[in-house]
Amino acid sequence: MRITTKINLLTTAWMLCILILVNIVVYFSFMKFTTNMEEVALYQKAEDILTVIDSLDSSSNINEELNDFLTPYSYIRIINPDNKVMHEITKDSLLLKNIKGKYVETKQAQTHLISAEHGEEQVLVVHVPIKNGNHTTGSLELGERLLGLETSKEILRAILGLCTLLAVIFSLLGGRWLSNMIMKPISSMIKTMEEIEMSGVPKPITIQNQTKDELHTMARTFNRMIHRLQENMEKQKQFVSDASHELKTPLTIIMNYADFLRRHGLENQEMTDEAINAITSEATRIQKMTQTLLDLATLENESSLELNELNLVSLCQSILNQMKQAYRREISLHYEEDPIFLLADELKTKQLIIILLDNALKYSNDKIDVFIEKDQQHTIIRVKDYGIGIPQEELHNIFERFYRVDKARTRKTEGSGLGLSIASNIMKLYKGEIKITSKEGTGTTVELFLPID
Repeated sequence: MRITTKINLLTTAWMLCILILVNIVVYFSFMKFTTNMEEVALYQKAEDILTVIDSLDSSSNINEELNDFLTPYSYIRIINPDNKVMHEITKDSLLLKNIKGKYVETKQAQTHLISAEHGEEQVLVVHVPIKNGNHTTGSLELGERLLGLETSKEILRAILGLCTLLAVIFSLLGGRWLSNMIMKPISSMIKTMEEIEMSGVPKPITIQNQTKDELHTMARTFNRMIHRLQENMEKQKQFVSDASHELKTPLTIIMNYADFLRRHGLENQEMTDEAINAITSEATRIQKMTQTLLDLATLENESSLELNELNLVSLCQSILNQMKQAYRREISLHYEEDPIFLLADELKTKQLIIILLDNALKYSNDKIDVFIEKDQQHTIIRVKDYGIGIPQEELHNIFERFYRVDKARTRKTEGSGLGLSIASNIMKLYKGEIKITSKEGTGTTVELFLPID
């Protein structure tokens, strides 16, 4: 069953239940109210009759006096304490036949159902005691057919039934309209998903009405997800393209030298050594690039760090000493206090610093300054070089995989262009921030903001 049909049927069923409950309350409230009004009228008539009876003397004809209070569909009885009918008058013999007299000592009102000429009818009977001082000498009984009530009941039932039928019809129509309105964005989303499934190309949903409700929010969320998928697909294509481009050159070199060795053998020792060295060098570069890609993929799948108390000053001093010996470059460390402790992952923090120093060494020939600072929320590591810098329009690309400042991909600077992408992923694990400021021809400053907590 379609969800629109379910919504329609459920809303209509719920509306019908409410209407039935309301109809029952209205019907019985009307019956009670009308009966109470009739009771009040009969009790008033009984009081008037008692007043007349009290004013009569022994020679008066009580039946004639009572006859003035008689209506076409009523009766009047006077019953003594022995439950014997003393006086009884009526213009409706059917009432006397179906309703027996009863002596009472307290005021009472009852309804009786009798079989009349046109079906069953209700008769209202009231009993009022007749007192002489403090003694009860009999009881007065009045009965009257509720003809108006029966007619009103029929009219009321017809009105309630008609209103219920109209309400059900309008509920079905309204439920259909409501379900269609609710399902419209969902149907659009389903259609879009089916098109995506068929074509394999993600596309957003067209949002026509800015209703600002949950369905609109769902559609916007779906569109954001599609937008992110499109971005990831573009990045994947770019990644494959860049990786292919990066691997193409060393593989071409390896194939050329291997082909040279296959054709010429080992006759020329100098050329043989050159070919072997080139093959080894390019194979090593491919191996390093592959390992870097694996590291990057591993980082993207990691969700936590192995945190331990770490002295950043000692760690940076150790790294800088190693880099100085390896590259024979001037690298200076600046800090305001020692030690500076931080809860951090030692291996990943070391990897971060090496990546920043490696980039600084590649793109500058002058000295490099490393600063360690603290504020209330972060421990800050700043690496500053005085090299070629990065154009302002390219700053937003530097965290992309395989991006390098030398777009011609010359071999003046070695590397795969994956370092800053790895650094960015490590900072995401830290829930920290990495900032880069640069001026072309002046140098670049990279700042790592590591949260203290």
